[in-house]
Amino acid sequence: MRSLTEQDIRNSFINCSKGEAKRLAVPRDLGERPWDDLDFLGWRDPGAPDRSYLVTERDGRPAGVALRFPASQRGFLHRSMCSVCLTTHPGGGVSLMTARKAGAAGREGNSVGLYMCTDLACSLYVRGRKVPQSGTRFEESLTLEEQIARTRRNLYAFVDKLYV
Repeated sequence: MRSLTEQDIRNSFINCSKGEAKRLAVPRDLGERPWDDLDFLGWRDPGAPDRSYLVTERDGRPAGVALRFPASQRGFLHRSMCSVCLTTHPGGGVSLMTARKAGAAGREGNSVGLYMCTDLACSLYVRGRKVPQSGTRFEESLTLEEQIARTRRNLYAFVDKLYV
């Protein structure tokens, strides 16, 4: 993913108003992010524990998505799998992230959901740059490039549903 500025991020949101995008908390460490290892930039809102955001590239342009997830967490013995990167996590490591649809459908209250890594570090888990709390990922016969391509397809399919 190419590096983004704060203005790039604020202008990219497809499922919230310009005013909402102007007020949301953007990460202050954009210059320190491992852009070459990211399929999307994801972060949690420090001022609103039930909100997260992600920005990915679609059709050569940044596409930002405002997400919500429930504050309740599952017990540590419960394991869930992320639908984007297929990493399993114990407890609250995976959350149902919901996003309001773009345009009129979103204003009418329609949304789309996806189970994702709660910390939004899917790109880093796939590349082995971050280790899940459980300590391992499943061994796969796919190459790293194929796993990255699958992660991107899963993410893009979710983002594409926001436009329909």
